[in-house]
Amino acid sequence: MDQNCINFEFCIMYYVKLKYVKMKLKNVPLLVMLVTALFFTSCAKKMRFETSREVPAAEGAVKVKKDDNNNYKVNLKIIRLSPSERLSPPKNTYVVWMDTDLNGTINIGNLGTSKGLFSKKLKSSLETVTPYQPVRFFITAENDKRVEYPGNQIVLRTRYYN
Repeated sequence: MDQNCINFEFCIMYYVKLKYVKMKLKNVPLLVMLVTALFFTSCAKKMRFETSREVPAAEGAVKVKKDDNNNYKVNLKIIRLSPSERLSPPKNTYVVWMDTDLNGTINIGNLGTSKGLFSKKLKSSLETVTPYQPVRFFITAENDKRVEYPGNQIVLRTRYYN
């Protein structure tokens, strides 16, 4: 009878261990996906724009990722940025500026605002690549998109980062 009890306990332990291993194996794909997502998001720096007095409803962020050629891919997205003509004083466009450690402030493009296909939410975006390492971004309202120096009307800005 002792022999049967030992075998019975062994069988139960084996069964429990087998179920535990199967449960762990079911979670492996989930674990792999989480680790992969963490790996890819940890390589990109994300900076949020601070709330603005000029356009308080606007929200957005900039993602910066270093690529294989040692360039920086910049992906900027903003929602609810009102058209620049509605500002006081009205302007013709929004210009995105990037502060760098060694190369000063650079105009990296202008933003257009459009409505989404299935939404009335105003959306703005800019994707570009730069060889310079960014430390901060800000957006100004300007009359010309080819300006070389930022004007005084800053509508959105991020904090500095390294």
